[in-house]
Amino acid sequence: MGTEVSAQSYTREERQRYREKVRQNLDVFEEMLAGSQFEFDKPLTGLEIELNLVDEAYQPKFGNAEVLEHIADPDYQTELAQYNIELNVDPRPLPGDEALALEEELRESLTNADNRAQQVGARIVPIGILPTIMPEHFAGDWISDNNRYTALNDSIFFARGEDIYLDIEGPTGERLATYSDSIAPESACTSVQLHIQVAPTEFANYWNAAQAIVGPQLGMAANSPFFFGRRLHAETRIELFKQATDTRPIELRNQGVRPRVWFGERWITSIFDLFEENVRYFPALLAETSDEDPVAVLGSGAAPELAELRLHNGTVYRWNRPIYDTVGGKPHLRVENRVLPAGPTLRDVLANAAFYYGLVRTLANEDRPVWTQMSFAAAEQNFRECARRGIEARVYWPGFGEVGVDELVLRHLLPMAHEGLADWGVSSTVIDRYLTVIEGRATAGKNGATWQSDTVAALEEAGEDRASALRRMLELYVENMHTNVPVHLWRVP
Repeated sequence: MGTEVSAQSYTREERQRYREKVRQNLDVFEEMLAGSQFEFDKPLTGLEIELNLVDEAYQPKFGNAEVLEHIADPDYQTELAQYNIELNVDPRPLPGDEALALEEELRESLTNADNRAQQVGARIVPIGILPTIMPEHFAGDWISDNNRYTALNDSIFFARGEDIYLDIEGPTGERLATYSDSIAPESACTSVQLHIQVAPTEFANYWNAAQAIVGPQLGMAANSPFFFGRRLHAETRIELFKQATDTRPIELRNQGVRPRVWFGERWITSIFDLFEENVRYFPALLAETSDEDPVAVLGSGAAPELAELRLHNGTVYRWNRPIYDTVGGKPHLRVENRVLPAGPTLRDVLANAAFYYGLVRTLANEDRPVWTQMSFAAAEQNFRECARRGIEARVYWPGFGEVGVDELVLRHLLPMAHEGLADWGVSSTVIDRYLTVIEGRATAGKNGATWQSDTVAALEEAGEDRASALRRMLELYVENMHTNVPVHLWRVP
């Protein structure tokens, strides 16, 4: 959900004070990197899953406050729109059979939450974009009762000075071109966020490695082919999120002003590079100021919260975001991977996580890292191509040239992911359970996006119109989801 704020708007004086505190926080953070002790002896991983609520007709259910009241579990929180909720998973180590225990815990948690949601006429669905969401669903009271979301909406539109124009065309020729007078379309983008705790000296390697693999990650895991009734990109969520939160009017885009949803523009040498870019390039959207004196706190030997810097960082939407946080008074750093869509099954989600954690570890520790052999622009192009075409994309990789993403995964990346998980101390049982899912997708050429698209096409060929085909597809999706059978094994009707 992000840090809550107390206000929905800010005065010029409050914004100026916030700017000064952010810059002070940045100076203190630089000093900490040079001399402070960060927690990293036992690296932890974390997981967040954004979820959709639907009613009995598989239409969006705008009632997250009532659903959360019935779930009555602090692990579940609100998200942007009233048909969204989020599940936050406690950090845990990777080694051994931890992932198997996590899968069982999550299945039990989600089953219990879904049963409680059904008491108020809702079902819980993990999917990249809810395929039955339509423009008319945002005509009424759609936003969650949370100051942060209202403040973000108002700040983005104040910066733009005009409505948001969404323009997305898919490889098949279907196109969405429409205006929105709110950031409501952003709420359609539901994702899985993976966290990994690292030492300051290792952060750049892990972030660079994560940036290098977002294309193959996305190609394997794409699960968002439909939005507002149109078949668009394999992972439409990527382009939709970028456009729906764009603070720039067209003139600033033409001038090359950086977008708020940002891949980045270079490989880094330190986490400080990213925080410094955030402060240099992006004006504040939320201007909440704390009473903390970070200089005094650091001088006392304690770890400052750096609340302003963290709040600002949370409004710059990098696909791999740097995180500074404190737990029990001890500071630590994390890479937050934000590229993956939610769903389809928990086994699929954990397979995506295993592929990421294993691959990023191997790449981060190579003697000749991949980012020394590939331009940053090539990594971004891989990302865009895989978002657009999914598992059918072709990417560039050093030593392979241009290659199908499925072939690259099978021949090169899966063995590296296997090696990385083994280095983490992950059991062979866990490695086999989850990496065989990625192998199965690559071999079959099937993932969530292809299943959704093929199912809708089959239903339309049988005589259903697009709206009824999307509803029926989502119904089948939910049935299959509860079996926990990986998506590449789902049957197309």
